[in-house]
Amino acid sequence: MLHNADPVTLRLFVAVCEEGNIARAAQRESIVPSAISKRIAAMEEEAGVQLIQRGRRGIALTAAGQALLRQAREVLGGLERLHAELSEFASGVQGSVRVLASISVLSEGLPQDLAGFLSRYQSVRVSIEERVSAEIVRQVREGAADFGVLWDAGEMHGLATLPYRSDEIGLIVPADDPLATRACLRFAEVLQRDMVGVVPGSIMETMLRRHAARIGRAWSPRIQVSTLDAACRIVAARLGVAVLPREATEPHVQALDLRFVPLAEPWGSRRFVICLRDPAGLTAAARMLVDHLVQQAAAPAPPTRSKSPAGNAASGQRSGRRKAPRGSSRSPP
Repeated sequence: MLHNADPVTLRLFVAVCEEGNIARAAQRESIVPSAISKRIAAMEEEAGVQLIQRGRRGIALTAAGQALLRQAREVLGGLERLHAELSEFASGVQGSVRVLASISVLSEGLPQDLAGFLSRYQSVRVSIEERVSAEIVRQVREGAADFGVLWDAGEMHGLATLPYRSDEIGLIVPADDPLATRACLRFAEVLQRDMVGVVPGSIMETMLRRHAARIGRAWSPRIQVSTLDAACRIVAARLGVAVLPREATEPHVQALDLRFVPLAEPWGSRRFVICLRDPAGLTAAARMLVDHLVQQAAAPAPPTRSKSPAGNAASGQRSGRRKAPRGSSRSPP
C-alpha cells in the first residue's frame, strides 16, 4: 500500500503526467518543483518501482507510472464525485446518480422514463451525459458512472446487464422514393443506393460495416453527419438514404415527409440494456432509478395506430384535399 499516495500527491503526479514536465506542473499547481520531485521520489521508494523517467526535455512514464496515472485519475474522480454528492446532501438532495447513455437511447424513451422518476423522487439528483457505447462501457468499468444505457451490440464483458427497451432498424427514404412502399428490405438492396452515415466510428456504423463485409460489399457512405436530425434532412434533400432506428427518427420522418422501411434481417431488431459493475454495489438512489427504468421498459406500450407506407403517404396529403362528393368512388392515390 502506498502510504505516501495521498490525494495531494496523486493530483501533483497527474499534473506532471499531463504537462510532461515537473516545472510546468509546479507552475500549474502553485508549488515549487522540488516539492513535487520529493513526493514522487517517496512514492517510487515505497513502491519499489520507477514511475517516471526524467530527461532534459521532460518526463516519460514507465509502465508502472501509466498504471498509477490511470488509478490516480479514478481515485481523484471518485473523491470529486464524493464531494459533490455530500454537498448536494447538505442542500437537501437525498441521493445523486450519474448515468451515461448513447444518442439512440436519449432520442427515444429514456428522457420520458427519467421525467417520471424525478417527478416521484424530487430529492434525487440525476446527471445524464451522452457518450458513445465504448466510452460508456469504459467509464462504468472504471466506476466513473453508476450505470450506462446502451445498445447490447457492444462488448460488455465483466459487466452486469439488465434488459431495457428495444427498437427496429430500417431505411429512411423520401416519401416518393421507389422503395417507400415496400413492406421491408434486405440489406443488400440498401447498399445499392447512395448512403448517409451517422456518427463515424459509432457502434451502428461498425455493425453496418461488418454486415456489409459479410455479404461481400463495402459500407462507404457518400455523406457522413454527426446527428440523426442532420441525416434525416440530408435524406429529405434527396442526397442519399440512411439506415437508422425507427423510434429515434420518427419525429423527423413525420416532419420531413419521409418513410421508414424495416430491414428484413436477423439483426434488424436491436435491444437496449442497462449495464453496471455490480448491482449489489449501487447506491439506494441508483438502485431505485434502475428498478424504475426496468419496470417502465417492461410495461405494455400504449396502443398506436399502425400505418402502411402507402397509408402514410395518403395521410400526409389528406389535410390539403377537398372532401369528395357523397357517393364518389374516388380512391386515394
